[in-house]
Amino acid sequence: MKIVLIHGQNHKGSSYHIGRMIENKLPGEKEVTEFFLPRDLHHFCVGCYRCIEDESQCPFYGDKKKMMDKVEEADLLIFTTPTYCMRASAPMKSFLDLTFSYWMVHKPRKVMFQKNAVVVTTAAGSGMRHALKDISNALFFWGVPRIKTYGVSVQAMNWAGVSDKKKSQIEKRTDRIVRSLQRNHHPKAGMKTKVFFLMMRKMQQGNRSASISEKNYWEKEGWLGKVRPWQS
Repeated sequence: MKIVLIHGQNHKGSSYHIGRMIENKLPGEKEVTEFFLPRDLHHFCVGCYRCIEDESQCPFYGDKKKMMDKVEEADLLIFTTPTYCMRASAPMKSFLDLTFSYWMVHKPRKVMFQKNAVVVTTAAGSGMRHALKDISNALFFWGVPRIKTYGVSVQAMNWAGVSDKKKSQIEKRTDRIVRSLQRNHHPKAGMKTKVFFLMMRKMQQGNRSASISEKNYWEKEGWLGKVRPWQS
């Protein structure tokens, strides 16, 4: 199994430890790749739209490609982020901004429709729901069919300060997440994904895309006909 962890922070805090806990509990041979933000991608999207015409024209293509090649190869994606000001971290949001060409409305990748993903966030207090939504929404629009989310108030400023009782609760919850992942190695696109994809297909057919290059992309993939990205 190929696993990619993307951490929305450079330090190894509570969300990092929970993400690694999930990865460590998964059995079998694993190829694990980790990225830390902003260490591994410190750029902000400048809104130039070059990626819509040609992905390689993004000013930050080289750094982004290193990450997205691994993301596309992965079977499982694990995103972790602290909750900052009731939202995902700024570096995580910046990363998601730089991947907007992957969204179904533009040039989605077929491989995204066959992945599992887990999103983890922690907070000393509250706001986890909004932070989880920031990331899980983006993953849905990438086409990822199965997204497990876990947000927890650790009531501490770092992992060492998390109480034994809270860590025991986290252990039990991560056990459930791992069992769920083991039951479904090959997730299938749900009705919501399929309906949204077909809406985007209709938009492409009606020449209402951001660029003719998008329609050409969809046509090349066969998606304007009977082919669908979730099909084998």
